[in-house]
Amino acid sequence: MRNRGFASDNNSGIHPEILKAIGEANFGHSIGYGDDKWTKEAITLFKNEFGEDTEVYFVLTGTGANILGIQSAIHSFQAVICAETAHIHTDECGAPEKFTGSKLIPVATSNGKLTAAQVSKYLHGFDFEHHSQPGLISITQVSEMGTVYTVDEVRELADIAHKHGMFLHMDGARIANAAVSLGLPFRTFTKDAGVDILSFGGTKNGMMVGESVLFFNPKLAQFTKYYRKQAAQLYSKMRFVGAQFVPYLKLGIWKETASHANSMAKILETEVRKIKGVQITQKVDANGIFAIVPKELIPQMQEAYFFYPWDVERGEVRWMTSFDTTEEDILNFVQVIRRLLGE
Repeated sequence: MRNRGFASDNNSGIHPEILKAIGEANFGHSIGYGDDKWTKEAITLFKNEFGEDTEVYFVLTGTGANILGIQSAIHSFQAVICAETAHIHTDECGAPEKFTGSKLIPVATSNGKLTAAQVSKYLHGFDFEHHSQPGLISITQVSEMGTVYTVDEVRELADIAHKHGMFLHMDGARIANAAVSLGLPFRTFTKDAGVDILSFGGTKNGMMVGESVLFFNPKLAQFTKYYRKQAAQLYSKMRFVGAQFVPYLKLGIWKETASHANSMAKILETEVRKIKGVQITQKVDANGIFAIVPKELIPQMQEAYFFYPWDVERGEVRWMTSFDTTEEDILNFVQVIRRLLGE
């Protein structure tokens, strides 16, 4: 059996309070497909956080959330502009393009974050039927490179999107980690910054299964319930998703778990910066550390604490911390690195 590793926060378990909530929802019968008290309460909690005009749809997976958000907002002849590292582009097996019919336009970035200047280069061909029409900008918060968008950076992208009649979607698979990093309420760097659609994740931060899609422009959700059914994301026993979000939001579990994961990443960053043979390549804003290590030593490091290579040619790797990562995990891993490097 492997030690806890640094491959992904998806690899961690379930927070005890979340597991307890699932168990409590398991007694007796309840109406399916979201017409239950837990799902209704979770929706109320989201509305309390983001505003009464917010439309909330629960789904099973992050990919499902991204598809549903994008498909609800644009037509198949419209395009999605995203970072080349975006999850919708690199890790969803073409699902967004399959289900939405929309072309993804990846943009090269140095840190996983798009800028208005980068996006502006792709804002052409409007009203010309031979070109995919730019329809939506999708950003990831926290980005796939572990970096966090500031409020001003989000607002700048929202402004350029809205100026051209487009929408701004945020993939918030690690939105809790971003909120902790920024020290701000969710609404401040999403709805109030101009985001139109938010994929709000929880699975990477202590939940078992289930994500939510939030529409801050209710008009965009006109046909969402049908798209959700067609995408096989309408869970019959929806209460087990809603039941997780209730304590997650009500008890502030999201903040507890994300704060711990982020703090563990800072400890790992601090320790590996002391090692001469390791080079940190990205700013550590949340719970992801990107570093270059000697390529030939990666398999031995993985054997002790599993993680994924990011750029094999460069010897760049990704280390993710989770809500259940311990300081002992980190210190032991650092000792492994030191030993392999001969320090």
